[in-house]
Amino acid sequence: DGEKEPEIRFLGFADDWEERKLGEVAIRVTRKNENLESILPLTISAQYGLVDQITFFNNRVASKNVSGYYLIKNGEFAYNKSYSDGYPWGAVKRLERYEMGVLSTLYIVFRIDISKIDSQYLVTFYDTSLWHKDVSDRAAEGARNHGLLNISPNDFFDTGVKMPKTIKEQTQIGKFFHTLDNLITLQKRRCDKLI
Repeated sequence: DGEKEPEIRFLGFADDWEERKLGEVAIRVTRKNENLESILPLTISAQYGLVDQITFFNNRVASKNVSGYYLIKNGEFAYNKSYSDGYPWGAVKRLERYEMGVLSTLYIVFRIDISKIDSQYLVTFYDTSLWHKDVSDRAAEGARNHGLLNISPNDFFDTGVKMPKTIKEQTQIGKFFHTLDNLITLQKRRCDKLI
């Protein structure tokens, strides 16, 4: 019938959004931990993001020698191709809790170009399901192999990111959802104390 979906926008922003390839706004990180700058093995928790394996899972899955692992630094992102309940296409999270850590080379690690995309906006984008179709379209046949999606780094960086054209609007959206998440967490804690 040609009717457009109603939009909810912040005041002062009316430009159309665009879709860019992740590879246009982000750079792959393949830095190895050769000098053992970190011995903190990380994993992705869908709920808590990038976390220390030992503290969160009471288990060390990483091998003792982590020199061949990727070294990820605070503010960088990682894509875990493992799928789980509620995360059928894996999870993308930003390292926030630690200065640095190490990740298995099964992860795809990247940093953003801050002149092209706001970091908190990208966190918000990957908390949605808007990117799932692009991953599912690119995951190879027999896509699930030993609990991992079969998607190459090149294909992952070819997935789209829907975004406002201006960094200013991206920042406002990222801050809004970050504040909302914090309020929800705070309310949940208050409710838990009442139980």
